[in-house]
Amino acid sequence: MTIAMLFICLFICMFIGMPIAIALGLSSMTTILLFSNDSLASVALKLFEATSEHYTLLAIPFFILSSAFLSTGGVAKRLINFAVDCVGHIRGGLAMASVLACMLFAAVSGSSPATVAAIGTIVIAGMVRSGYPQSFAAGVIANAGTLGILIPPSIVMLVYSAATEVSASKMFMAGLIPGLLMGFILMLAIYIAARIKGLPSQRFPGFRQLARSGMVALGGIMLIFIVLGSIYGGVASPTEAAAVAAVYGYLVAVFGYRDIGPLKTITWINKGERFYCACTRNLIPLLLALPRSVIDPEVRKVVLDAAKVAMMLLFIIANAMLFAHVLTTERIPHQIAEAIIAWGLPAWGFLIIMNLLLLAAGNFMEPSAILLIMAPILFPIAIQLGIDPIHLGIIMVVNMEIGMLTPPVGLNLFVTAGITGQNMIWVIKACLPWLGLLLGFLLLITYIPQISLFLPELMYQ
Repeated sequence: MTIAMLFICLFICMFIGMPIAIALGLSSMTTILLFSNDSLASVALKLFEATSEHYTLLAIPFFILSSAFLSTGGVAKRLINFAVDCVGHIRGGLAMASVLACMLFAAVSGSSPATVAAIGTIVIAGMVRSGYPQSFAAGVIANAGTLGILIPPSIVMLVYSAATEVSASKMFMAGLIPGLLMGFILMLAIYIAARIKGLPSQRFPGFRQLARSGMVALGGIMLIFIVLGSIYGGVASPTEAAAVAAVYGYLVAVFGYRDIGPLKTITWINKGERFYCACTRNLIPLLLALPRSVIDPEVRKVVLDAAKVAMMLLFIIANAMLFAHVLTTERIPHQIAEAIIAWGLPAWGFLIIMNLLLLAAGNFMEPSAILLIMAPILFPIAIQLGIDPIHLGIIMVVNMEIGMLTPPVGLNLFVTAGITGQNMIWVIKACLPWLGLLLGFLLLITYIPQISLFLPELMYQ
């Protein structure tokens, strides 16, 4: 009775257009008041616990702030130039470079829509000018952008870790090889399609230009090594690495590339000046810019926008954890687990049902909310069936990737539609051929667990 009323309340709230966070919280409180023996005081306690005791969740606002600085600055443009110099000379190389740029930007942003927006805004128009069909360019970017939640650091992985108490560091390790594999699959498919369609390639710029563009893009690429290197090396936790990433993103955008902030209009040294002259001319503007950058309107806008996104996401997480609390106190996950075990369903059969359930949920809900609702239900069943919790997390994240491309709530579809100026039907048709690759990739990840588990087992053996 309780489980029925809980989900009926949730679906009614969502059907009438209520925001998902409020729908989760209201359905939970209604169930506690009317159909449960639990105390209403548990609502306040759980909301406080959700925002104060989950140390991993602190990484989310830091990664969002880091992504905001790097998206606003010229990091995406420099990563694209480097990627084009790397693979642009191959047939279909500009599209392959777009995938490579998405992989690099995903590793510094942790967000799928941010990856599509930052890379797609520059690359889609460039591909069309170079002779690529617009639908081909849009489909490639929309699908490659989903790597933003698979390649670490990933905000969705942090949410899964908070919901299941699984190590965020292990999740980041587990996502690296699948992310690289998916990027390689996309690039291989682009190469085959380019051969069939006769898509153009660019002239190889030479190793000197490749080294030069690599040095220019080093400011963004170094963040990958700082964050992942510190986590994988055991130097810092994901939360501490996220805090460092936020500070580094600020320094790179404001003082490194100077795309925002008070130094944007300052002309720096000419070529050929001696080192001591360079220091003398630039030291005073740099020192003056340090306090000014804190109150600079552009910097303040970036911080404010990041704070809005972080507050919205954390509000969803807090209410989803309250929903999960009702599920747990009523022993709903345990009852479902016992029923499925009683059916004698094997692990492979459960994974099929789980994938179908998550793919359906991805059509209507945001990834973080899906994980926070579904993980407490599916996690105990998977453990009883002998499925590794890290492997389970990667399967769920890949399902969330596909959900970013399925209507009516696929966020990547809306971002791509905004970039191209086309309607949603056009964008969905452009993404469909590439969506088949993601579904095939989901089967690989689901039934070959070592793709996900190889690196965590290697690092923690």
